[in-house]
Amino acid sequence: MSEYVVDASVVIKWVVGEPETVLALALRQHRLSAPDLLVAECANILWKKVRRNELAGDQAVFAARLLDRADIELVPARGLMEAATSLAVALDHPAYDCLYLSLSERSGRPLVTADTRLLKKLGTTPTGIYSGRVIDLRTVQASRP
Repeated sequence: MSEYVVDASVVIKWVVGEPETVLALALRQHRLSAPDLLVAECANILWKKVRRNELAGDQAVFAARLLDRADIELVPARGLMEAATSLAVALDHPAYDCLYLSLSERSGRPLVTADTRLLKKLGTTPTGIYSGRVIDLRTVQASRP
């Protein structure tokens, strides 16, 4: 069993049918962790999906209930804030995403994400600085440590 840090772009796919949902669900067989920010981010994504008429309100509430019971180790963001802020400044990227990256660096677990903007920013090509540390959800099965 592998260990990963996962972000909201992956976890939301467990309860909302999206591209790569099957890949996201397959990650549940591994040990997963995330900053506790994950809870707020997933709730916000569900709210946005209701606003866009992609989900009914009761569907969003049910999805939130399922996610609330998900087997993910939630790590307090408080201990990650300094490193996340430093990464956000260095990368010129939102600190929200950098909390996940900070946890990945601290725990030694790769971050799995479906966030194409983050992947592009980090340059996850084989020669990129975050190669192996940040994994595109679409390739996680092929690159499993």
